[in-house]
Amino acid sequence: METTLTDKPIEERFFPIDGSNMRYLHAGSGPPLILVHGLMGYSFSWRHATPVFAKHAEVFAVDLLGTGFSDRPANLDLSFEACAERLLRFANAVCKSPFDLLGTSHGGAISMMAATLAPQRIQRLILVAPANPWAPRGKSLAPFLSNPLITPLALQIVPLLKEYYFRRLFADPNRILPGTLEGYRMAIDRPGSYEYAISVLRTWNRDFAGLKAALPKIADIPTLLLWGDRDSAVAPESAERLKQVFRNCQLIVMKGIGHLPYEEAPEEFNRIVVKFLLTRNPPTRPS
Repeated sequence: METTLTDKPIEERFFPIDGSNMRYLHAGSGPPLILVHGLMGYSFSWRHATPVFAKHAEVFAVDLLGTGFSDRPANLDLSFEACAERLLRFANAVCKSPFDLLGTSHGGAISMMAATLAPQRIQRLILVAPANPWAPRGKSLAPFLSNPLITPLALQIVPLLKEYYFRRLFADPNRILPGTLEGYRMAIDRPGSYEYAISVLRTWNRDFAGLKAALPKIADIPTLLLWGDRDSAVAPESAERLKQVFRNCQLIVMKGIGHLPYEEAPEEFNRIVVKFLLTRNPPTRPS
């Protein structure tokens, strides 16, 4: 399937991995850029960004296994490290040169973990409100929701509240553009979506302990941190602490914006990211 949102065609493709198919969207040419969505998102999250980025880069917007329109294999290992390893296998197949990696929320944590596993493959990181070891939200909620006694009830209640929780991710829900909720529902309503989220939460705190210990490995990767100052999901206060991990890091906080800047202020988001991407000569890293 091929669509055209600008003069750059966007093509749907599938990558075979471990007997399953991982869906991704491909567009543009130039330096490779991989986009990684958040916990209940998929490549749809980047519909406003992909056509713009494709003017400057070869863009790969993935649906991680278990999400979007990728396959949903049973007993899928959803630890940060397993997700990161699959992402790197995909990257090694489609990107011959080092690539830029953009991840948001849960996808930001996976992107950081992938960078710790193969720092030489990452040209630069763009982290949009990434889940991180210094953000408190989720540390107690994750083990609660993934408790075997609670999970069956959660799987009945959470789907009924999905629109409420989605709106809370915006500083101003009036900025939700037409077709947005319907687009996310197309994937979230597929069987297995909520079970996927619960499975991610089962290793949440252990994963962050491992990520925190590994972060020094990526200190020399040029990085952009991008946050909304009214983010209700990943505390903006954690941004300064995360910034300290990197030696070459720019932090931009978008005023009056929530957890999804690429949804709530797509033009400003795209402008900030493109400006960073067009800085094509990052400082030489120590050998």
